[in-house]
Amino acid sequence: MMRVPYAEARRTLASAQKPGAGVPAYLRWINRPLGGRAAVVAASWGASPNGVTAASAVLGGAGVLVLAGFPSWWAGPAAALLLLAGYILDSADGQLARIQGRGGPAGEWLDHVVDGIRAPLVHIAVAVHLARTESADWLVMVAGLFSVLVSAWFLSQLLAEKLLPRVSGASDAHGRGVLESFIKQPQDPSTTYLVVAFIGAPVVFAILYTGLFAWHAIIFLASLRRKHRQLIDATDR
Repeated sequence: MMRVPYAEARRTLASAQKPGAGVPAYLRWINRPLGGRAAVVAASWGASPNGVTAASAVLGGAGVLVLAGFPSWWAGPAAALLLLAGYILDSADGQLARIQGRGGPAGEWLDHVVDGIRAPLVHIAVAVHLARTESADWLVMVAGLFSVLVSAWFLSQLLAEKLLPRVSGASDAHGRGVLESFIKQPQDPSTTYLVVAFIGAPVVFAILYTGLFAWHAIIFLASLRRKHRQLIDATDR
């Protein structure tokens, strides 16, 4: 892959950024900007988007292995740092593709496959860590259920995008977009990774993790109901 000069990569990316309105706060103001910087550096090195996706998968996998493999207090912070680093590259691969003009369904598919594997594995690793540290059985069960929930949510989102007709419209006002960004923050993977960092503090982790699971469950059920209604309405038209 031909290298793109650093300054040119920055200019190209600046003119091809996705809108941020309504995107979770961490993704919008931290992860995407860091991913953009990583993408510009990767472009100047001649890296490929699939290579960046692979690096993201390796970092995420390392975080999962650390969390599941080491029943020590430091495993949580170490895993969180690895997962967050992988999350930065998860934003970088798409931005690199836009810099290089290589965006396409194959790269998007690979990115979604990695996301679909990583999301439940994080909670499975949490369950393994909790079991190895002899945590309460109910908390281990919550982690197992969390892995099922995120998989079902991911699948429902993909199917809804495929089955629902595309509707074009004006984006929300800036103020509403900012509010939505903070409201949606709990569902962003970064929130889960930050909570994982506290796994060495059992009481704090149990409160944060079960609260996050409850929030996900409530929003997921509401999302299912809304999307089912949208699909029925689309069929009746």
